[in-house]
Amino acid sequence: MLKAQRKAYVPFRHAQFLLRPNAVTPSSPLDLIKLLKLSADTKTVKVGKTIHSHLIVTSQATENNIIEVNSLINFYAKVNQVSIAHNLFDRMPDRNVVSWSALMTGYLLNGFSLKVIRLLKDMISEGNVSPNEYIFAIAISCCCDRGRVVEGRQCHGLLLKTGFSFHNYVRNALVSMYSKCSIVQDAMGVWNEVPVNDIVAYNSILSRLLENGYLREGLEVLRSMVSESVKWDKVTFVNAFSLCASLKDLRLGLHVHGKMLTSDVECDAYVSSAIINMYGKCGKSLMARGVFDGLQSRNVVLWTAVMASYFQNGCFEEALNLFSKMELENVKSNEFTYAVLLNACAGLSARRNGSLLHGHSEKSGFKHHVMVGNALINMYAKSGDIEAAKKVFSDMMHRDIITWNAMICGFSHHGLGKKALLVFQDMLAAEEHPNYVTFTGVLSACGHLGLVQEGFYYLHHLMKQFGVQPGLEHYTCIVSLLSKTGQLNEARDFMRTAPVKWDVVAWRTLLNACHVHQNYGLGRWVAEFVLEMDPNDVGTYTLLSNIYAKEKRWDGVVKVRKLMRDKKIKKEPGVSWIEIGNVTHIFTSEDNKHPDYGQTYQKVKELLAMIKPLGYTPDIGAVLHDVEDEQKEYYLSYHSEKLAIAYGLLKLPSEASILVIKNLRICDDCHSAVRLISKVTNRVIVVRDANRFHHFRDGRCSCLDYW
Repeated sequence: MLKAQRKAYVPFRHAQFLLRPNAVTPSSPLDLIKLLKLSADTKTVKVGKTIHSHLIVTSQATENNIIEVNSLINFYAKVNQVSIAHNLFDRMPDRNVVSWSALMTGYLLNGFSLKVIRLLKDMISEGNVSPNEYIFAIAISCCCDRGRVVEGRQCHGLLLKTGFSFHNYVRNALVSMYSKCSIVQDAMGVWNEVPVNDIVAYNSILSRLLENGYLREGLEVLRSMVSESVKWDKVTFVNAFSLCASLKDLRLGLHVHGKMLTSDVECDAYVSSAIINMYGKCGKSLMARGVFDGLQSRNVVLWTAVMASYFQNGCFEEALNLFSKMELENVKSNEFTYAVLLNACAGLSARRNGSLLHGHSEKSGFKHHVMVGNALINMYAKSGDIEAAKKVFSDMMHRDIITWNAMICGFSHHGLGKKALLVFQDMLAAEEHPNYVTFTGVLSACGHLGLVQEGFYYLHHLMKQFGVQPGLEHYTCIVSLLSKTGQLNEARDFMRTAPVKWDVVAWRTLLNACHVHQNYGLGRWVAEFVLEMDPNDVGTYTLLSNIYAKEKRWDGVVKVRKLMRDKKIKKEPGVSWIEIGNVTHIFTSEDNKHPDYGQTYQKVKELLAMIKPLGYTPDIGAVLHDVEDEQKEYYLSYHSEKLAIAYGLLKLPSEASILVIKNLRICDDCHSAVRLISKVTNRVIVVRDANRFHHFRDGRCSCLDYW
């Protein structure tokens, strides 16, 4: 490393000597031009301006010294002083193609795409110098960056007339422009009309297609490489693994991996991370781990890749366990590592672990990284601490679309519809362009608030205004919105007419509404319809059983249970857990395995006795057993969420809120009981069930008793 630095520094050591008058020799101008180029490449402004001064003093920077002036234009363009470069350019009586190219490159690098196009037009209209393939490549790259399709097509037309479209630089720029502008047919047209025989060109088109999501076309290019017997290099293999990952095509990925192992390509960190990512995306986290374990040297990119493979496949604990192992090898985390780990905490609702990682990331210098901030918002929101998520959001110096979406969807998931819509208004005021995910959160917020008119306005007008095509999630939110307001027939009619193929989740949303609003006739019809779509959907069987039980039609309950037995469908047992200190305590219904179960049962009895004077009566109609009422009440008393809450009240400080996670939907009886328990104990109780968060405070719930 020190050797490389010394070599790069040598020209600057001799800069003062070269600029002395008595040191000027016939070779000095060439040395100065080399030094000026190095100043441009390293952005060493002081040395470059010193050379410019010397050239002026020695009369070598006059307009007639084309080589020297071109070098100065290149220098000022690359050090972000393009206005000085343009001034030098304007004073030149004669210019060559390098003069134009240097200035156009400067404007391209500084983001002034319109200036580049104007310069090309000036160059053509003056007619003294003809554009070459490099000039056209610069102009097309400019159109690519700013989505200027019209100007790009005009350049393409000129290329066809001049014959420059056969050059690799130009062809790759055209493919990139059409790909980024989502005109894939034209991108492939350029590719197919120009014969290709070099690996660089193949890699370029493949990477451009993958960057812009054109996977089918990328596969076509890969097949072409195989049929043409093109020798793959490192970049090709990385692109191929990326394609397999995006397609989730394990079979193709295995073929590519086999081809790589039989090639002479070095399996370095760059290639290895692509292989790990491919196996992770294809659902094979153990194979990804196998590749990782076989590596002798492992940097942060590889550690993050294997963590991400576990996270993508729902193995959140495994991802978190790797963090301590990485630290033992003295590998420092980067912002991507923290993002993966924090999202893994979100998947587990592991607030304590997430908080520790929050502190760790700040100490490591990632406090103001947008990616880390986004992951923190997601982690706190999914771990039940929406206020902490809001604080992270408020403290962020920079926000992107993911930041806004995380906060909007976080509030919606917690049933805080008004706050979600306020954040959405702030997002529009900040001129951030909402996308598909944004409107899912917004429509969900409308559903929580029962804002039917506003919901349809967002669906039919605002989404169209922002160019967002409504999808299944948006239409399902509308079904939920109509259902919450009791407009069940309207919801059914909407489902019959909406231009979307409904899934089981959408129909079950209507079924749940029928159960809540006691429209049992429609509920049975919907349940039968859903079971035709998916005869093994356990959630529908459960809701149908609940409907029969509410109607006291025990024959119907028996019928549903027989169907489930015949199809070998088992209802998932209810499980709730609560984190206290470093320990996660897990409870099941009627649990007697917990070390403190006796004390916990006694606490549940006390709580139920305290809330009965407030109007609590056990909802024995929901018990799916044809037994005596006293036995039904016993079944209800010791549901897993009641046990977890009772344990939290026993073990947590009196001022602490209680967070309980449940794997299933919270039942009606537990919801009513917890609402009153929050009142008599003066505690904030948060329950995250399979659908949403419930914030119980002073006898009320954030869901307004609809979930």
